[in-house]
Amino acid sequence: MNDTTTARRRMPRGAHAVAIVGAFAALLALSGCVPSFLNPQQPVSTPTGEEVDAELEPFYTQVLKWERCGEGMGCATAKAPLDWSDPAAGETELALARHVATGDKIGSLLVNPGGPGGSGYDLVMDSLDFAVGEPLQQRFDVVGFDPRGVGRSAGVACYDAPEMDEYLYGIIPGERGSDEWVAAAEAIERDFGAACGEETGELLGNVDTVSAARDLDMLRAILGDAQLNYLGYSYGTFLGATYAGLYPDKVGRLVLDGAIDPGASESEVSTAQAAGFERALRAYLESCLSGSDCPFDGTVDEAADEIGRLLASVDQSPLRGTDGRLVGADTLVTAIIYPLYSADSWPYLNDMFEAVMFGDADAALSFADGYNGRNEDGTYLDNSAEAFSAVNCLDYTYQSDVAVMREKAAAMAEAAPIIGPYFGYGDLACANWPYQGEAERAEIHAEGAAPILVIGTTGDPATPYEWAVALAEQLDSGVLVTYEGEGHTAYNKSNPCVNDIVESYLIDGTVPASDPKC
Repeated sequence: MNDTTTARRRMPRGAHAVAIVGAFAALLALSGCVPSFLNPQQPVSTPTGEEVDAELEPFYTQVLKWERCGEGMGCATAKAPLDWSDPAAGETELALARHVATGDKIGSLLVNPGGPGGSGYDLVMDSLDFAVGEPLQQRFDVVGFDPRGVGRSAGVACYDAPEMDEYLYGIIPGERGSDEWVAAAEAIERDFGAACGEETGELLGNVDTVSAARDLDMLRAILGDAQLNYLGYSYGTFLGATYAGLYPDKVGRLVLDGAIDPGASESEVSTAQAAGFERALRAYLESCLSGSDCPFDGTVDEAADEIGRLLASVDQSPLRGTDGRLVGADTLVTAIIYPLYSADSWPYLNDMFEAVMFGDADAALSFADGYNGRNEDGTYLDNSAEAFSAVNCLDYTYQSDVAVMREKAAAMAEAAPIIGPYFGYGDLACANWPYQGEAERAEIHAEGAAPILVIGTTGDPATPYEWAVALAEQLDSGVLVTYEGEGHTAYNKSNPCVNDIVESYLIDGTVPASDPKC
């Protein structure tokens, strides 16, 4: 889904805000939306039987055995090479959940909700109607999968719940960016990385997106599809674009909603996201100030400055919640950006800001908990926070020079004066990670691929619109669909223009002749 770009997080985890597409208000309504009827489940899937290298044949020819699980769902486990460069070196497990097509079946539609770290299994199992519209449920076997390292697949493991509390909510001593603060943050990240390495083992070095894209091709084949049909949100767009770059001839119909620019560096991504959330914050304030129950007065600039002072205040003197946890600036930023994923959630910010102004930390903790996937009893829903770090540390290259980090932090603060100061120093986590990413980010062209739909929302705070423009231009067959609105991702929400285009494309192969600007 979704994350703040602090020493503890680098990018929102998008559709990516934990396991489900990041809209806060929508998350409140997701429970119980699986259809009540039971679909007959096919006991096995028949692989395509296509020719592959001999060392890959055991993986591409495996037969999935589906077992009934949940309401109208089937579940299965697939085996993938632990290391695709050495398939004989070991295996890892991938968890899948499937809803069988209720009408005339076209094939399978694999769905990824974002992250990295979001659970496609949970998205389909618990929130099918939120994942895809009814027309797609009729024509496709909708398959949610947990990528390697995520959720019910063989997963990244690091800390127990109390340790995660300290890691995510603890206060780093010293003035932000000072030598004392950097040294303390480095020690925190080094300990976290070491724990992840010890608990996860070799898998930790093999959860990169290229490996996940190779898993995706294997899943396509064992599901019996000659070409991949895929719907990816947020980070899921990077996974889909990576697949297209690796297997352009296997591209069927791909929808990439809330697109990420594959050619953007970690620093460019962090700066763009800081600016994106700042724009969303200002849009919220403009809406808030026009209402009757806004906790702010004056102009948007004056209200934004007040939020800046509030963040600086809790950075120096954190608030304590009733459960003893502290709310410093990092946690408050997380609490702010969580409702910014959807304009429908903006009103919730009014009460939260007012509470913090009066020294009450509990509302901010509740929002941050929602973002971090923390339950009321102190347990965590899943391993999305750990997986998020593990994947990103392999997918980008990071800076170890603190002087350069300070320059980058200053640039983020300049690009986003309110939010930006708390997005800096994200390099510290991955510079101290047990496995280092070596591949430089680069454009993806996918020459020879069938048309690929790329959706961008003009007011998207987590995956700024310009990234969708960039990806559509990079892909030789990219087709841009613009949604002129607020929020993160566009399909299967309230805009019939986007919904009709996506469903006509996936079902009938209809490609817009030009950007419809929905």
